[in-house]
Amino acid sequence: MTFSIIIPTLNEAHNIKQLVQFVMLLERKEILEIIVVDGGSTDNTCDLAGLAGAKVIQLSRNSRAIQLNHGARVALGDILYFVHADVKLLSSFVDDILEAISQGYSAGCYRYVFDSPKIMLKVNAFFTRFDSLICRGGDQTLFIRNSDFRAMGGFDESYLIMEEYDFITRLRRRFAFKIIPKNILVSARKYETNSWLRVQIANLLIFIMFFFRRSPDEMKQIYKILLNYR
Repeated sequence: MTFSIIIPTLNEAHNIKQLVQFVMLLERKEILEIIVVDGGSTDNTCDLAGLAGAKVIQLSRNSRAIQLNHGARVALGDILYFVHADVKLLSSFVDDILEAISQGYSAGCYRYVFDSPKIMLKVNAFFTRFDSLICRGGDQTLFIRNSDFRAMGGFDESYLIMEEYDFITRLRRRFAFKIIPKNILVSARKYETNSWLRVQIANLLIFIMFFFRRSPDEMKQIYKILLNYR
């Protein structure tokens, strides 16, 4: 089975070259392509991604759901692997995902740890091992069989935030979902520009709004007010 790795970006010049080069250096025959879908970067994200070996698609709109769907539409791999630009992947990800697929899982993600020694972030990361929607998120990366992604109709592009939560909610009604018991490394930058408590309050409020089906526009507006992020 072949992989298409899809990375949505917006001003990720600091991270994108390292991520693409890491994947390229694995030299796995299963990795068919790396697709970077940019949402209008004003830095040199696209140039760096292309020079490192990725296929680069430039969109005029910054919407992660739209970017992910666009990448998936042009992807040729049997498995779609959605990855944020600031994540540090495991060198074993191809084998890990293929094993999960062989076990009958159609989709899944990893646990994670933060690139920070702060105790409260270690506590946050600990809960990513549990099988609960509130413990999920795009930072954990997401793999899914291409055929199953298409059967689901992709991400709901009305979501300007929480698109992964909506997608996983729908996904788990139809397909088996695997939490791979290994940790990837994710960036703590959201916590560096906001206090830990502020991020927790914002995340909880947005999750409650999502649970009660408040509009994506309203959730996005509230999140932008509460946090200096995204």
